[in-house]
Amino acid sequence: MKSLVTHFLYILTTSLIIFSYTAQADTTEKLAPDFTLKSNQGANMRLSEQRGNVVLINFWASWCGPCREELPKMEKIQQDYQDLGFTILAINVDEDSNKADILLDDIKVTYPILFDPSSSVSQLYDVSAMPTTVIIDRNGKQRFLHMGYKSGDEKKYAKMVKALIRE
Repeated sequence: MKSLVTHFLYILTTSLIIFSYTAQADTTEKLAPDFTLKSNQGANMRLSEQRGNVVLINFWASWCGPCREELPKMEKIQQDYQDLGFTILAINVDEDSNKADILLDDIKVTYPILFDPSSSVSQLYDVSAMPTTVIIDRNGKQRFLHMGYKSGDEKKYAKMVKALIRE
């Protein structure tokens, strides 16, 4: 009887490990949906034009307190890795982009701010929380998804960016 229980637990544990690996692979290895959005620098930006670079996409809104905390902390990641083939695309989802402009008067960042007033791109990425961060590898595959923000999360982003740059 003890042997039967041990055998059952082994099969259950192995099944859970395989299932969790499969579930993770489904969410981290898909091709990131392409999009084109107007930027605060005037020109339209297309995600596929960044192929060959590691890209961090951050969905944010002016009314989101954690977004206000996170945006300036991501600037350090941009500064540390931009010369190594990395960029941040910060996608504002406010219906009125003037609200983003007002906030950006106080928060200075050098990476592009893109505007998604109709939320069409955030729907492509199934964004359900603010902020949401997605990291894309050099081949255009989504490798990391993080919803929400708490102090210190930017260290996770930097670690993932560094690992993907080294691939």
